[in-house]
Amino acid sequence: MIYNIVLESDFRSRLDGQVYAPSDLPTTGFVHCALRASVIPVANDYFQGASGPVLLLEIDPGRLRSEIRYEAAAPLATGGSSHLTSASQFPHVYGPINADAITGVGVLDRKAGSYEWPRELMPLDAFLSAPHSARRLATR
Repeated sequence: MIYNIVLESDFRSRLDGQVYAPSDLPTTGFVHCALRASVIPVANDYFQGASGPVLLLEIDPGRLRSEIRYEAAAPLATGGSSHLTSASQFPHVYGPINADAITGVGVLDRKAGSYEWPRELMPLDAFLSAPHSARRLATR
């Protein structure tokens, strides 16, 4: 599995029911993703000042319709660099993420200034249909 980290508000606004296309996809050319070992370092480097819930999307590479390449990190100027020690390559998805490739959605919890793995990942349909889903997941 590969993972994408995104603010809940951005995810909901960029998901059209069939595909999820982050707002920076046209400029970067790919969707930044991470392997499990890099998720927390990436979240800590790029989402420390996040306002609102931060989601973790679990993506099945075998279901992706867009091309995936494992490449050297492509750090953003707005983040830290601790995630660069967690992996030598990161999965980059060259195109939108088809919704049926998203096998789980969870909320990255915070504890003592650091993110933690979600308590649970729920199917995309269940997440989208649950009222206030991120808040509900975060308080379990």
